[in-house]
Amino acid sequence: MGLAHALTSPASDDAALVAVLEGGRGGLGRLVERSGLPWAEARFPAQARGVLHQRQVGVVLVRAGENTEDCIATLRTLKREAPGVPVVLCGRARDPALVVSAIRHGAADFVSEEADPRRLADVLGSYLRSRESGPVCESAGARKSFELAARVARTDVSVLITGESGTGKEVVARHIHDSSNRAHGPFVGVNCAAIPEHMMEAILFGHEKGAFTGAHQTRPGKFELAEGGTLLLDEISEMGLDLQAKLLRVLQEREVERIGAHGSRPVDVRVIATSNRDLRKAVADGRFREDLYYRLSVFPLHLQPLRERVEDILPLAESFLRNHGARMGRPHLALSDASRRVLLAHAWGGNVRELENAVQRALVLAEDDLVEPVHLQLEGPSAASEQAPVLESKVRDVEEIAIAQALASCNGRRKDAARVLGISERTLRYKMQRLREREEVMS
Repeated sequence: MGLAHALTSPASDDAALVAVLEGGRGGLGRLVERSGLPWAEARFPAQARGVLHQRQVGVVLVRAGENTEDCIATLRTLKREAPGVPVVLCGRARDPALVVSAIRHGAADFVSEEADPRRLADVLGSYLRSRESGPVCESAGARKSFELAARVARTDVSVLITGESGTGKEVVARHIHDSSNRAHGPFVGVNCAAIPEHMMEAILFGHEKGAFTGAHQTRPGKFELAEGGTLLLDEISEMGLDLQAKLLRVLQEREVERIGAHGSRPVDVRVIATSNRDLRKAVADGRFREDLYYRLSVFPLHLQPLRERVEDILPLAESFLRNHGARMGRPHLALSDASRRVLLAHAWGGNVRELENAVQRALVLAEDDLVEPVHLQLEGPSAASEQAPVLESKVRDVEEIAIAQALASCNGRRKDAARVLGISERTLRYKMQRLREREEVMS
């Protein structure tokens, strides 16, 4: 094992990339430094273990040497010390046995040393983003979803997560994996909508050398790479009927057969599937197998769109502002009151993903330390006219909670509570009177 780096979440003030060095090779550190990601260095595995305990680590980057046993030993140590942290290998792609063995022992990904440096930065960034956008559960709907996710994580049943595009289905899937007894194993994702149908079977189940034109070497499939961990089948509704039948057999028999192989091999994998479509309707229309639907939806979990989680909009926006702002060198940026009102009124057809994009645009466009509505560049119809009664009610609920908490923390002193809330004492009296009138009307 030559070099390992661990990248901490930029959401932490102690954000850094941890490095484990052996033999004095520092090439990966220089690559990560050029990528603009924050990082730190530890010259021995013992130092790395110390950093993993002392700092909030987001992803680990490990240089894979030629000694497989040393690589696996270091990998096991890292996974034991920080089981929920993904580990990415970087090394020569000439030894596929090393890659497969490392992934089976918990590595999340492999990047070739010969690859474009941007590939390394993209891989590290993707794992960071998945952890940065972790659970924000201010709304009752979000809290219920993550409570259910925590419950099902303690079991080993298949989970079907549904919801509109951009609602955070992969975030919930990773949360289930990280909270399960499979957290020490790999989390492997497959986007069923992004892979051509003729390639999907080989990607899922693997193939032997010479099994078809272009199969120059044996490759394991995603099921084998996810051994002992979790396999995410993202947008499962886009999978063709023929492949659905083969997937059903793998789930039933818990064994997989590579293309061109003469036998099957057992697999121990938990499957989580997601879809932005109504799978019941797809079954009724003959586009999705009913038996596969019931096999996947042992535990169904539906995520609300962001427009129904109004209480989560501002906490999510502020989280994205902190995380992306730290990486872009703008950690002190804040939302103006006008921006907050615009964010709450927007329809969010693209859900959390649209919100994150808007925040990233604002980080580029804002010239001072305050994000104004013009920097968000939101498009499309506003939700204000359609949802004004619902929105006003939910905003009042949040306001009532904030006032009650401020008064409690200040032992009922309205002047101190107003200062905590950032409003005048007169405004606080007015709001309290409005809340009392509301209670009288509703009583």
